[in-house]
Amino acid sequence: MNSFFRQCCTGIFFSGLLVCVQAQEFRLGFVKTDRIFKEANAAKTAQAALDREFSKRDKDIIDQGNLLKSATDKFQVEAPTLSQAQRVARQKQLADQDREFQRKRRVFQEDLNVRKNEALQQVIMSANKVIKQVAEAEKYDLVLQDAVYVNPKHDITDKVLKILDAESTK
Repeated sequence: MNSFFRQCCTGIFFSGLLVCVQAQEFRLGFVKTDRIFKEANAAKTAQAALDREFSKRDKDIIDQGNLLKSATDKFQVEAPTLSQAQRVARQKQLADQDREFQRKRRVFQEDLNVRKNEALQQVIMSANKVIKQVAEAEKYDLVLQDAVYVNPKHDITDKVLKILDAESTK
């Protein structure tokens, strides 16, 4: 039932769109947001800033993980020669170190994701502003983002990238 309703709504939408197209010239544009995130200078600058901001913490976590792995490997080799009390104490110590390592890694990943989302949000806001400018200047009736297939003649991503890059160099 839900699928039938969705198909009916889609059919009505496209029928209305077809009527609009026949009544007057309908201008349709399309923007590939993944290209904007990869190619826009603002996105590249944001990524470089994130790399600088988080590189030291990332390196520290990698180093801590390597130390924990080598300590675990060393324990595996020495375990047969240790007494039961020493073995239990080292296992507890390694488990505590692993728990602390996992906590630090999780906090790092959360911080990185928050900052990345903030940076991408700024790029999205700038891109949407530019898309609206292009749409108004060139009299587009509809601009879509992220479709399965679009005829290249409707793709305005290059225009948006040029304006975004020009604005980011100001």
